[in-house]
Amino acid sequence: MNYYQHQLNNGLTIVGEHDENARSLAMGFFVRTGSRDESPEVNGVSHFLEHMMFKGTSNRTPDDVNREFDEMGARYNAFTSEENTVYYGNVLPQFQEKLQALLSDMMRPALREEDFDMEKNVILEEIAMYWDRPQFRVFEQLRESYYGDHPLGASILGSAQSIKDLSAQQMQKYFSQRYAANNLTLVLTGNFDWDKACADADKWCANWNTDDVPRELSDHKAVAKEERLADDKTNRAHIALMAPGFSAQDPKRIAAEVATEVIGASDGSHLYWALVHPGIAEAAQIGHDANDGDGTYCGYLLADPARSAEALNTFKKVIDNACKNGLKQNEVERAKRRLATNVLLGSETPMGRMRPLGMDQVYRKQYRSAQDLLEQIQAVSLKEVNELLAKSTFDAATVVILEPPITCR
Repeated sequence: MNYYQHQLNNGLTIVGEHDENARSLAMGFFVRTGSRDESPEVNGVSHFLEHMMFKGTSNRTPDDVNREFDEMGARYNAFTSEENTVYYGNVLPQFQEKLQALLSDMMRPALREEDFDMEKNVILEEIAMYWDRPQFRVFEQLRESYYGDHPLGASILGSAQSIKDLSAQQMQKYFSQRYAANNLTLVLTGNFDWDKACADADKWCANWNTDDVPRELSDHKAVAKEERLADDKTNRAHIALMAPGFSAQDPKRIAAEVATEVIGASDGSHLYWALVHPGIAEAAQIGHDANDGDGTYCGYLLADPARSAEALNTFKKVIDNACKNGLKQNEVERAKRRLATNVLLGSETPMGRMRPLGMDQVYRKQYRSAQDLLEQIQAVSLKEVNELLAKSTFDAATVVILEPPITCR
């Protein structure tokens, strides 16, 4: 693999990991913006804007955008998170220029008011659809309860009211600032022509504006709490837990991933054998999420409401035992091998490498090859994992329980 990096005069960063043996290439624009960067008045605008980016430009109609992706045979999509919005495509190498031209043009959308008004209805339907899903609701409430007024507590979708109140002018203002060239990264992986990619970026992107694009990185003080929500539309108990973890810039995040792989991976973990195998819960998991300047352990339980208290108590006991007594060498090694397998399987395709390459640049301004990732996982020691667990943060966990009203049990 050969790694390349270049920056245009306006601050647009371009990074590439070239593999001459690849049969395809992947390309994406990573925008360092998400729900945490929104004010309450425009909550949900990042996700709404993601939809609007496919609604055409001054050069292309919405039909043109979709048709051109299809004519290339592209696999393409976009996603919005609390911290990033990413637009990407995967094509054969012969379509590099066409894909880059299309994605670059999309980054400067028309944002027509008639499209805005129509797409607002789509967003409202999406919000309603997700609120019909208990697992979505419990995690929405969990994030809001855990973070409170901290920016990471903002909803990605926004509320029905915030979307109804959002104006096209507010979206345009948000776009102009957050989609400034110095807040974007163009990422290429696979079999591409680097010199041409840089030349084309200069041709299509050099006139993009720059702006001040701050992000609030204030500390968050977690406080232990438990909340219950009643919903007569569900017959299961959905329990979600969040506790302080490690940021995307903290090297300890890797040991935290190893620890949660042992304790709470979907199959064969401590939680699986304590809860799922004996039938106390239908699902029991915990993982670690690293964000910009902050991180969390995040757990989930699905159980019969009649056994929800038992399931939650068992969940807490498993976590407490791991923190007090530590993990064993053989299970840590197994977890490291599973994580290493995931890295290797992902690195076998350009699409699999595009996201980690982009996130390394966005969060840490660094390059890590797949081999670097493997070595970092393999370097995690039993001592490091157990010392991390011994400094348990789960006593500051927020727990949210969504279940049927008690009269329905």
